[in-house]
Amino acid sequence: MFSKTSALIAATVVFLATAGSAEAVESPFAQMSGAWSGGGAITLASGVKEQIRCRANYDVNGSSLALTIRCASASYKFELQSNVAHSGGVISGTWAEMTHRVGGTISGSASGNRINARVEGVLSAMLSVSTSAGKQSISIEAPGMEMSRVAISMTKAG
Repeated sequence: MFSKTSALIAATVVFLATAGSAEAVESPFAQMSGAWSGGGAITLASGVKEQIRCRANYDVNGSSLALTIRCASASYKFELQSNVAHSGGVISGTWAEMTHRVGGTISGSASGNRINARVEGVLSAMLSVSTSAGKQSISIEAPGMEMSRVAISMTKAG
């Protein structure tokens, strides 16, 4: 069964789809095209931390972005697809975890090299992403959930 913890991990990587730099470009997705990989840590409400590894592929078309990402840790494995759009500093879109057939929405804002968003569906979480020089830092806060924090660092391939 798909747990809220697994859903939060899925939502975490969905947010990677919104990560890009809005500096001097119209779309915050301009620097996202291509393959990315990285890892980080999940912190459970109990304080236990677990390592996670992710691989992503971003297909950018102007102000739209399609994402496919696969992540795994010792306890979790999932495949996520997302479609996100940007207009006037606002981002919005949808996400779907393909293995467990759940999904939801993404909404937020882009300013400079930072994006802040809310992911909703089977869970709610606040997310922030900073991108600079081919590197992404992702932070997720979900107080009250089994998985309360997530931190992931990704680097662009090539």
